[in-house]
Amino acid sequence: MEFNNNDNGDKFPYSIDFVDQLTNEKLLRDFHGEKTGFVRVGNDKWVFPSKYRDAAEHFYNFQAHPDDVWVATYPRSGTTWTQEMVWLICNNLDFQAARSEPLTKRFPFFEFHMFMHDKTKEQFLEENENQSCKQFIEQASRPAYELLTSVTTRRFIKTHFPFSLLPPSIFTAGAKVIYVARNPSDVVVSYYHLNRLYRTQGYQGDFKTFYDYFENDLTPWSPYWTHVKQGWQARSLPNVLFMFYENMNKNLSETIRVVANFLDKNLSDEDVARLVDHLSIENCKNNPSMNGAELKAVGILNHNTQGFIRKGRVNSSEQELTDELKQRIRKWTLYNLEGSDLRFPTHSS
Repeated sequence: MEFNNNDNGDKFPYSIDFVDQLTNEKLLRDFHGEKTGFVRVGNDKWVFPSKYRDAAEHFYNFQAHPDDVWVATYPRSGTTWTQEMVWLICNNLDFQAARSEPLTKRFPFFEFHMFMHDKTKEQFLEENENQSCKQFIEQASRPAYELLTSVTTRRFIKTHFPFSLLPPSIFTAGAKVIYVARNPSDVVVSYYHLNRLYRTQGYQGDFKTFYDYFENDLTPWSPYWTHVKQGWQARSLPNVLFMFYENMNKNLSETIRVVANFLDKNLSDEDVARLVDHLSIENCKNNPSMNGAELKAVGILNHNTQGFIRKGRVNSSEQELTDELKQRIRKWTLYNLEGSDLRFPTHSS
């Protein structure tokens, strides 16, 4: 894989086409947050909602800063956990500041606005009478590539884009990128619950149907395997740190030390212990700045589903994955890893 080193506002280099009509109709029946349809991007056929068409060049030509820190993952791969860790390491373990300001504000989601379809946004605005809630919805629907240009302090940016769709300026500027990969069995279960939780996605089908979409590369930010393999291939770049979620889960203190070293920060053993405690799954679940409380307050999160931070464990997908689906995912994994040296850690926490 080659990374485009364009930094001069060139045209977006990949094709963008709607998925075929029958597939689009089926997706729209199951994913109620999108109202127009879904597109595929480039030869890898990345899947995104319709707003990607108008935003693609803006994403691609976004100007990264040398001191930016990006956390990049396929969804549900430990993103929030990693963001909180990174922000605190870079901000001298200022736990008070971290608790007082939502992670969504401290660490903006680069492409979130493309999931805020105009009609879905209208619905949110109609449901909220409070003016501050309306302002929050307006802000959430603004492209992060506009909001980030006015940030004068160090920028922390979350993205689920694969490496081939990241702004090339990241690599010319030398911005830091931390990529986290998680095994597909745990990802697909957690991603199913996320798509039910976020009304911007609004998934209303069952798990089996969602798994079919995932395996057939029809969930947003898919194809999963191409995404992870691009991250694996990029691990040799000097500005990239590749991590497995499974290793984070097994030894969080060692992960913190590795991340701190990558970010040129020194932490004492006491610092590491304090951060390990702060990042425990129970603490994260009960931390309003991390668990999407501000999104739930305005109705972007569904009140009738599991919370944003769920189990946070390895091999925690037993309930949803039937024996048939386990066999399918094993075959799918073996097929996609053939010829690759990428292997997920097999230990559990």
